[in-house]
Amino acid sequence: MQINVLDYLDNAEHKLSEKIAYSDGQVEISFKETYNNARSIGTFLCERGCYKEPVAVFMDRDPRAIVAFYGTLYAGNYYVPIDKEMPGARIELILKNLNPRVIICDETTIDAIEDFNYSGKVYTYNEMLDTDIDNDALINIRQSLIDTDPVYVVFTSGSTGVPKGVVANHRSVIDYIETLSEVLEVDEDTIFGNQTPLYFDACLKELYPTLKFGATTYLIPRKHFMFPIKLVEFLNEYNINTICWVSSALVMISAFGVLESSVPKYLHTIAFGSEVFPIKQFNMWQKALPDAQFINLYGPTEATGMSCYYKVDRQFEDDEMIPIGKPFKNTDIILLDEDDKEVKGGDVGEICIRGTCLTMGYYNDLDRTNEAFVQNPLNTMYPELIYRTGDLGRYNERGELVFISRKDHQIKHMGHRIELGEIEFHVNAVKGVKSACCIYQEETERIELFYVGDIEVADLANILKEKLPRYMVPNHIRKLDEMPLTANKKIDRVFIKENLSRKRRRRK
Repeated sequence: MQINVLDYLDNAEHKLSEKIAYSDGQVEISFKETYNNARSIGTFLCERGCYKEPVAVFMDRDPRAIVAFYGTLYAGNYYVPIDKEMPGARIELILKNLNPRVIICDETTIDAIEDFNYSGKVYTYNEMLDTDIDNDALINIRQSLIDTDPVYVVFTSGSTGVPKGVVANHRSVIDYIETLSEVLEVDEDTIFGNQTPLYFDACLKELYPTLKFGATTYLIPRKHFMFPIKLVEFLNEYNINTICWVSSALVMISAFGVLESSVPKYLHTIAFGSEVFPIKQFNMWQKALPDAQFINLYGPTEATGMSCYYKVDRQFEDDEMIPIGKPFKNTDIILLDEDDKEVKGGDVGEICIRGTCLTMGYYNDLDRTNEAFVQNPLNTMYPELIYRTGDLGRYNERGELVFISRKDHQIKHMGHRIELGEIEFHVNAVKGVKSACCIYQEETERIELFYVGDIEVADLANILKEKLPRYMVPNHIRKLDEMPLTANKKIDRVFIKENLSRKRRRRK
């Protein structure tokens, strides 16, 4: 029985030692190098008494950072990814919450540590590699670990402005990787193209399946996501055949007409998630790659990544929504109403998750953990935790789960309960619209729409008046040159609300 994610690396090194495991087009690391370098780092940490504690990995986004993750695990610790593209204030909050005794840096980040209030030990990646591997010590550490020991802590945005550190253990990560690999049909010939920063849990979709099957992952340089044609050229140059991206990264390529002149010709598996993929843009991808498998993934960080999937098996019109399908193996989805009763039929309810996939909660924050990870209200016989996602969903007539919106995107306006996601859905279906974001300003009681596209504001407003009930028509519409995105390429709703919205005082 497998109880440690490093079993994947041990097996991969034995079977395919010289094959490239991770690359960014500049730095290439084989499975053998990954294995040996990680074990040197593990020995280094072990010799300094670092055991069963968080180790912050503050390195550039290249294959060496991944090796540092595994080195941390070999020493019996858990890694916490930090990246220099994070805002300084956020890094400061993470270090305060974490209080790590050790930070691993590289030559690009070592000087930046001085900007933070940190007094622990700082070691560089290269100095740790000079350590002779102590095989006996590493074996003893592995034998002392169990599958509920942590693998990582990744920090997500908190509603209070304080980042939440989600703690995932070996059991939940293994459960996730085993099922996800089956859904994606990963094998030794899989070549992943990683889009997400390494400090997001989304990178799990590439990191560990690569080890499990002896596949290869390319970390696509950030700069290419600013130039869609260069991005497609990179995919083709390295024969990348499998991607798991946020939907907005795919939209960036299709919305600007890149697929008409440059097609990622090796792609056969395209998984997407984190945001609703506008059908109009999805159909462009499907037309460009008619033989590819498209998979819609859904799931929160608190459930170790993705919890549901839908393999697209039919055509969708522009006014339809792609389902999130059904739960992964060993995962159960419950839809609860406001009274914590299971919804009936096609009614909307909060998506709640139960199963091995659940993480351990939030690091050093039991109060918020107990708010989100709660006793299953449908079970009064014995303790059983579920995670309340804060997302709303319903089952369609085919019995497929459909994501509706975030609960915090549900507003009360003009006496009506409105899903902002429903407005965005209709806007994205309009010809000429490339992407859209709807927010609600409580101060002014106004629905505000921001979009990127070729259609003018007045024309879009007229179309929406015909499509939407009067109380759902945005009070203010603004056309943007480009949509603000987070580091993970999601629409940056917080930035839009705080910096682009009209914050006029409500008339009394």
